[in-house]
Amino acid sequence: MTYQQQIGTARQTIGGHATWGGIDAESVARMRLQNRFQTGLDIARYTASIMRRDMAAYDADPAAYTQSLGCWHGFIGQQKIISIKKHFGTTDRRYLYLSGWMVAALRSEFGPLPDQSMHEKTSVPALIEELYTFLRQADARELSLLFRELDKARESGNEVEAQRLTQAIDNHQTHVVPIIADIDAGFGNAEATYLLAKKMIEAGACALQIENQVSDEKQCGHQDGKVTVPHEDFLAKVRACRYAFLELGVDDGIIVTRTDSLGAGLTKQIAFSKEPGDIGDQYNAFLDCDEIDVAQVGNGDVVITREGKLLRPKRLPSNLFQFREGTGADRCVLDCITSLQNGADLLWIETEKPHIEQIASMVDRIREVVPNAKLVYNNSPSFNWTLNFRQQVFDAWTQAGKDVSAYDRARLMSVDYDGTPLAEEADERIRTFQKDAAARAGIFHHLITLPTYHTAALSTDNLAKAYFGDEGMLGYVKGVQRREIREGIACVKHQNMSGSDIGDDHKEYFAGEAALKAGGVHNTMNQFAA
Repeated sequence: MTYQQQIGTARQTIGGHATWGGIDAESVARMRLQNRFQTGLDIARYTASIMRRDMAAYDADPAAYTQSLGCWHGFIGQQKIISIKKHFGTTDRRYLYLSGWMVAALRSEFGPLPDQSMHEKTSVPALIEELYTFLRQADARELSLLFRELDKARESGNEVEAQRLTQAIDNHQTHVVPIIADIDAGFGNAEATYLLAKKMIEAGACALQIENQVSDEKQCGHQDGKVTVPHEDFLAKVRACRYAFLELGVDDGIIVTRTDSLGAGLTKQIAFSKEPGDIGDQYNAFLDCDEIDVAQVGNGDVVITREGKLLRPKRLPSNLFQFREGTGADRCVLDCITSLQNGADLLWIETEKPHIEQIASMVDRIREVVPNAKLVYNNSPSFNWTLNFRQQVFDAWTQAGKDVSAYDRARLMSVDYDGTPLAEEADERIRTFQKDAAARAGIFHHLITLPTYHTAALSTDNLAKAYFGDEGMLGYVKGVQRREIREGIACVKHQNMSGSDIGDDHKEYFAGEAALKAGGVHNTMNQFAA
């Protein structure tokens, strides 16, 4: 409904109650507009439709890829979306990412933890709810500013401005955007995955990202010691997520299946196989085995047969089984195809470096079977982007016969090479990486998992160095406040950002002229009006 229709509906409701004469219809309409989403499920349904629309747009044109940044607090997510609206005028194709790594490192009651699924499962849905609480508050704040401007226009008799503001209210774009939320390896078996998925969806998540590692052996995607599970074990968890979406009425919910097989050389168990060539047999075919005869079977050995041969998989003292070297890419391709054939919507291939052709080489094979396969890709801070791309340029120049004698490949991170032609070409490749990878490697969504973890540390370091050093208070004023004012950062008026003006609006609704409001002439936030 339009703003005027909302007022009319509220007026009808109030008119049906003789004792509600002190309730103002326009105030009710404003409160309703400021609280567009009543529940997390409303958010999940709304944002799922956005992602489905964006996926279809990407299928039609790979230039229409989407992006997100990982956010570990509601305020961080809120400020990110406010900034996007300020700079670009729309939130289209911009999402939030919820990183299990950052939940473990920053949101666990145990304190900082490694990314090994040791944090409380409830901390993930709690962060989803927190993020959407802050995004909904950003809506309320922005609309409150429009309402105040509308009141001023009316008071001054400026009907043209009042009409413009009314249209701005009708066309207001919410700060509520999709969240791709990390459910790790499901925090247990399929039932545990289902229960956690429900909590995450109820909090507002429209997209769940689940990985094929063993839940009780889970490692960060960019660390060693990763252990995968057979496909049927993983697919049971994928189905659990789908059932959770369907039970809650989020029929368009998105499942992102992540494979860590490229960097995982171990499995905890041998897959169950009924017949040659089934999915269990294909998984077992990657095991590193020794051919033996019956006489060589030792105490406690595990053996399998294939094509009439007796094989003994190589087993570690940890009771884990090894895959053959060099099979990671093949296992990734099989993981991805199997996931897409069993209910997944998007893929995530965790790689050890940001190399477009490496990613594309696997996606090309996947698309031979599933032509519209699409990826979510981790533009990870675990990669040394500067070194990786300088080395890629060095190698390309070498292959092309170009003179690289001025460069030491092992030292390309050095500041000595900043500003050189090689460094400039590398930076240009980094700048266009997302566009190029979307076009060549099927990447629908680019995200950075941990950016705000790093920006918080960097900005705090800069402030501490200045404030506790010779600059003193100037360190804060010059490095923070002056920039906030001149760059139009919303939270420079931190009282407004925290909801003080919204509270004043409510006081006026509730108490009329008797309201004791905080935003009077003596409010120091008025110093920032200019």
